[in-house]
Amino acid sequence: MRRAAVVGCGDISAQHFAALGAIDGAQLAAVVDPDADRRAAASAAHGVPGYASLGELLDAGGVDAVHLCTPHNSHAPLAQQALERGVNVLTEKPVAHTLADAEALALTARTAFAERGTQLGVCFQNRYNEPVRALRELLDSGKLGRILGANATVMWHRTPEYYAARPWRGTWAGSGGGLLMNQAIHTLDLLQWLVGPAVLVGGAASTRALAGVIEVEDTADLLLEHTTPDGGNVRSVFYATNANGVNAPVTLDVVTEGATLSLRGELTVRHADGRVDVVEEAGVLAGERSYWGASHRLLIEDFYASLGSGRPFWIGAEEATASLRLIKDVYASSYAPGEWV
Repeated sequence: MRRAAVVGCGDISAQHFAALGAIDGAQLAAVVDPDADRRAAASAAHGVPGYASLGELLDAGGVDAVHLCTPHNSHAPLAQQALERGVNVLTEKPVAHTLADAEALALTARTAFAERGTQLGVCFQNRYNEPVRALRELLDSGKLGRILGANATVMWHRTPEYYAARPWRGTWAGSGGGLLMNQAIHTLDLLQWLVGPAVLVGGAASTRALAGVIEVEDTADLLLEHTTPDGGNVRSVFYATNANGVNAPVTLDVVTEGATLSLRGELTVRHADGRVDVVEEAGVLAGERSYWGASHRLLIEDFYASLGSGRPFWIGAEEATASLRLIKDVYASSYAPGEWV
């Protein structure tokens, strides 16, 4: 049984606490948070010791893995610290708040795995959604012909109060970006994972609804060129905003020679011959946080299954850097040097 600690007891930590209480092979052993009230509440709720810092936890020993649910700018340094002490790391997205930090962390992770078998995983849990996996399997099968193109949208709503509640979210130094880093990175990751590795053809990011409230962008559009599994090249378009009136369903469409595949929570496959197939998501969160999806548990379970297996977890630092690189390329084309990180 692997002993785990959740580092950072904010909103997303609830997914990690729930998963650790439901899966085999891991159990919660500690919580870490610099905020004394939040730390005490989590410690009492889960009946485990609380620590003010990762360093205190590592000095105390007794954990095999840490789950990083902290602000973006702390992901890479905390992961480095744990890996260098031989402790496995599962971090929330993004893998780092700067590209340089992500590349340095990837090197540390490769060394840690080669020398000690220590693992690093990144939470892109939407890859585990049943409709997403069905879409990937259909594309991989070749039965639908060549991919012709794709598009995706993330049209959500964030208020000034959302950023005031966690001020790091609206800053370059704390978050490394805005909408693209906090909300849309999951869909951007899916787009390049499903269609193929991508480079930015053109894109722009700007602050349209929350100017004067946040430093970072609330709206962005991208044109990407993907290298498909068959060696071809196709384009996709991506639009995202936090200026929508509501949190609308994320959309992702892939068009092939034989069908149009549409993700709207469920997957709808409209074949060229008129047939329509639907794959529904087995587990769906309800309420305000439904856009998180229900696949954290599946990813976390898979991460623990990889420990000691001799194979690296498949969503590691290098894999997670692909979408981060696209985001930073958009920032480079949208802002002057020194305006972004």
